[in-house]
Amino acid sequence: MTQENKTPLLKVNGLCQYFPIDRRFTVKAVENVSFCIYPGETYGLVGESGSGKSTIGRSIIRLYQPTAGKITFNGEDISGDLTKSQKSMLRTQMQMIFQDPMASLNPRKKVGDIIAEGLDIHHMCPSREERHNRVAKMLEKVGLAPEHAERYPHQFSGGQRQRVGIARALIMDPKLVIADECISALDVSIQAQVVNLMKNIQRDTGTAYLFIAHDLSMVKYISDRIGVLHLGHLLETGTTEEIFGNPIHPYTKSLLSAIPMPNPIVEKRRVAVSYDYFTSGIDYTKGTDHLVSGTHYVKCTDDEFRKWA
Repeated sequence: MTQENKTPLLKVNGLCQYFPIDRRFTVKAVENVSFCIYPGETYGLVGESGSGKSTIGRSIIRLYQPTAGKITFNGEDISGDLTKSQKSMLRTQMQMIFQDPMASLNPRKKVGDIIAEGLDIHHMCPSREERHNRVAKMLEKVGLAPEHAERYPHQFSGGQRQRVGIARALIMDPKLVIADECISALDVSIQAQVVNLMKNIQRDTGTAYLFIAHDLSMVKYISDRIGVLHLGHLLETGTTEEIFGNPIHPYTKSLLSAIPMPNPIVEKRRVAVSYDYFTSGIDYTKGTDHLVSGTHYVKCTDDEFRKWA
């Protein structure tokens, strides 16, 4: 089945997230962002620090109340006040892996209880034996031993703690996992292990990922499609090949030009393209979506699109 014939698992349309500071000043963290995620795919969301990536993830999973826009997940509108059935569906079918693997785990609970917390809350295991077996299988799936269930978070390394966070999210058998910079606090070798683990689990379970990161090489490796975010605006979106092979927006080009090359001869000749929004003459608020090819969209005015494309 082609992607055009699939129904999106998650559809975000015109999402805005504002944070009022006082009566005179409001931070517009996310402004008119639209994208969709299909079942079983990985959508990478990239951008510099402060661009609104984590805010989008937290708004989608309803840790924040969206200011405006529509979020449709699993056929249900979850952007407004949620009914009891919608809350139950959202909290079982959508899970989140947080950035800091230590701060997101309760230091007073054993790992087995942390992983099984969702099962306990939603009464998904009728017996303690089934609960124990599901926790043991999930620990093995993420590369840990079943006896690790009796340990506390401080007894693990950073990579192992992040595996516990992954196990906690996946034991609910969700349709969508939001990975909020889940590898940025880890060593490079551990990052590769965690990303490979996520890819293997996705292949086995068909779970979709919203992969939030600022490491472009890792996003290229894991993502099927990519969205480029800057100052709360989604500037460009398309497949991984389209974004890396034919970037249109100047900000996307500047991001890609900053990737270091493993070849020292090529790296010596690499020139990073500078981009400053405030001197570029580009107004994100006036941009509209322009189709480049297939599913490759860039947000800009008609004149800017003619100049770049």
